[in-house]
Amino acid sequence: MIIFPVLILVSLVLYIYYKVMIVRTKDPLTQDYLNSKSKIFLGSFIFFFGINQYMFYETKLSLFIGILFLALGIFQTKEGWKAAKHYRNEFQKHQASVQS
Repeated sequence: MIIFPVLILVSLVLYIYYKVMIVRTKDPLTQDYLNSKSKIFLGSFIFFFGINQYMFYETKLSLFIGILFLALGIFQTKEGWKAAKHYRNEFQKHQASVQS
């Protein structure tokens, strides 16, 4: 199962990318939007890491830890998705008011 390590690596790289982009921008609205996007990829990293650990070890302890990681990953992704949707709409409103 090479798919889970690849997904873990991709989500980790995208998480770091968005965190670096937060430092590079000065606009608070853009920073909040990028932070919410990074939360999505942090949640996916935790989610896929939990699945990978269970599939690697296949013990009861890794099952419980994997379930905990799955729940945390889903929660983090869900909260990041809601925040990204909110800040995307706010950013579009901001851009529309600047152009008018």
